[in-house]
Amino acid sequence: RWFTHFYVVSVLWNGFLLIWLLRAEFLGESLPSWIQDMHHALGRDSQSEDTGNEHFSALLVLLLLWLHSCRRLAECLWTSVFSSGVIHIVQYCFGLGYYIAVGSTVLCQVPTNVRNGKELSVQICWYHIIGVMMYIWASLHQHRCLAILANLRKSRSGKVVSLSHSVPFGDWFESVSCPHYFAELLIYVSMAITLGIHNVTWWCVVMYVLFNQALAAVLCHEFYLKSFSSYPKHRKAFIPFVF
Repeated sequence: RWFTHFYVVSVLWNGFLLIWLLRAEFLGESLPSWIQDMHHALGRDSQSEDTGNEHFSALLVLLLLWLHSCRRLAECLWTSVFSSGVIHIVQYCFGLGYYIAVGSTVLCQVPTNVRNGKELSVQICWYHIIGVMMYIWASLHQHRCLAILANLRKSRSGKVVSLSHSVPFGDWFESVSCPHYFAELLIYVSMAITLGIHNVTWWCVVMYVLFNQALAAVLCHEFYLKSFSSYPKHRKAFIPFVF
């Protein structure tokens, strides 16, 4: 249940960055000096030339990241039913740092001077459309899967009646043990597409999410197999029909 703290931090921090980027893009204001210092420290020097859709893509991805955090926070508060499991202090601190760093990573994909006071030219490209559609599709499935897990511990009236683990069925659970982890990966892939596919920095973020979620999925899959003798043998741990 302490994962809720991650999303509180993400909503506040990434919402703050989103507001600053919106002000810079549409009102021509300069980013705060400490953000510019952060850009410089991360090797992102100021650029004076127009970089095409780079600004709009970063703005769109930061918005998607913030919306994702808002949805996950809402699910933690009102959908999920958590057991009495605990989180290691190192993992907890790392998680807080991650959600601060990931929004800053998006912001660092645009020059510090943003657009030199020029009006933002919004040019919607094919990768924006594909990325947003994939984001919506994966988000819907993730929510459905989290609702399925929560309903395993609730009565028909919605009252929590148990905190024990049960075998989930329905939606992507028919193919994998942890479809909500797979959906998380797809959400980050969709952001990589929205950034224009070629952004190496964000693909590094995707690779981190891949290994992190895959490890969690394997551990969860092994738990299911060990705890339930009748657990469906055809299910994969993480990626349908693959892994």
